[in-house]
Amino acid sequence: MRTYLVIMDETAEAGTALRFASRRAAKTGGDLQLLALVPRQQFVAFGGVQATIEEEARSRAEVLITSLAGNVFSESGKMPAIAVRQGDGVKVVTDYLADHPEVAALVLGAAAEGSPGPLVTWFSGAGIGTLPCPLYIVPASLDESRLDDLS
Repeated sequence: MRTYLVIMDETAEAGTALRFASRRAAKTGGDLQLLALVPRQQFVAFGGVQATIEEEARSRAEVLITSLAGNVFSESGKMPAIAVRQGDGVKVVTDYLADHPEVAALVLGAAAEGSPGPLVTWFSGAGIGTLPCPLYIVPASLDESRLDDLS
């Protein structure tokens, strides 16, 4: 069985990657895992303030990923596995993949304009040889019907 890992945030490109992966999983009888990244906050002089900021960011990520998982469940009838991790995105994804050998493909969304994003840049460039699975990069410029055709 194929398991697709999608890195989620509030961007349009993440939503596009999720749509592609969820359709692909449904068509192949596969599973879906959603991973939300919470970047470490820049140093704040008062530790309590920094802890509060980090906790709020984590809470937002948990609400987002839980909501998205619910949407996937209502459309497909299968609940994806969800995880929220804090830290540098590249390291978090690399560690997650090392801990989850069942992941058959990493699915990332690329921004429609400008830079494709740090994860796409790393994993499609210098980091491509470090991946234990194929990488799918889904352009955010694809409309829903085209995504459905391609998946």
